[in-house]
Amino acid sequence: MFRCGIAYTRCRWIVPLLLLFAIIFDIIAIAATSGWVEDEDAKSHYANMWKQCRGRNDNWDCKSLMEFPWAQAVAALMIIGLIILIIAFIISCVGLWCAFKNALLPPIGALLIIVVVLQVIALVIYPCKFNELIFEGHYYYTWAYGFGWGATVLCIGCSVLFCCLPRYEDEVTGMAKTKYIYSSA
Repeated sequence: MFRCGIAYTRCRWIVPLLLLFAIIFDIIAIAATSGWVEDEDAKSHYANMWKQCRGRNDNWDCKSLMEFPWAQAVAALMIIGLIILIIAFIISCVGLWCAFKNALLPPIGALLIIVVVLQVIALVIYPCKFNELIFEGHYYYTWAYGFGWGATVLCIGCSVLFCCLPRYEDEVTGMAKTKYIYSSA
């Protein structure tokens, strides 16, 4: 993809592969049952995107977080972001096989920017509102919450590549005309 000796035709599959990883990370974050947040001391309280549970060992008292509007908003934003991400992945795969791939790259980048905005909002709302809901102790954000951020970071990188790659495709593939700084008159 860059001028460091990597062949463009082989590396054009890297960006859709990164989008596939972002989809997997989002699914892990949304479907995680172990929790996005857990308390640091006794491991007696945890919460994921859907519910919060208190207790020990096999005695867990779980309550749905979906009764709170902020939790509904977080779930909706994450799911809508995942759906748009899947659409962008499908379009990027189709764009690799079609002749009009340059026309598809900027819209895919725009879709990914929308995904980033939605998921950043969701991933910022969750800890702010969860901390307002729970007053006691200190809490750690777990690997499942981290997978949500990982998917968002991958989408940021892929959106930059999809937005910038059409401008430099001729240079990358070697089809561009040589531009001389100095010309003799």
